[in-house]
Amino acid sequence: MLEISPARYLDESELAFEYYKATGPGGQNINKVSSGVRLRFNVQKTEFLDAKEKERLRKMSAHRLTEDGNLLIEAHRYRTQFQNRTDAVNRLVSLLNSAIRIPKARIKSHLSLSARVTRTNEKKKQGMKKRLRKFILDDWE
Repeated sequence: MLEISPARYLDESELAFEYYKATGPGGQNINKVSSGVRLRFNVQKTEFLDAKEKERLRKMSAHRLTEDGNLLIEAHRYRTQFQNRTDAVNRLVSLLNSAIRIPKARIKSHLSLSARVTRTNEKKKQGMKKRLRKFILDDWE
């Protein structure tokens, strides 16, 4: 079981790992060892997320979703397969955490009358400063 948040756990059987020969660091083993990791997580079929959370996850990671609803995460930052696998799982956990978290609704605020007047006066002063800098041909003759 993979801990996503203190109260929620994901069954690791829902994750599918695929290994490939990655570019990047690896030294002489780069052409011999499959150190890159591709993690697949089926968003449509999982029972871990409810409908709203699935929709938030789809919106957040639309560029990583395949047509059949799999979320793909590729990791090839490190030299070893184990580190890349851990990196891919950590990235999935952070994605799921942000999908689970309900976004805070924005409350519109209104400026006070004095703040609006101050802002208007500042804008008028700035406009006057620009107007005074303006080159007028008639004044120079």
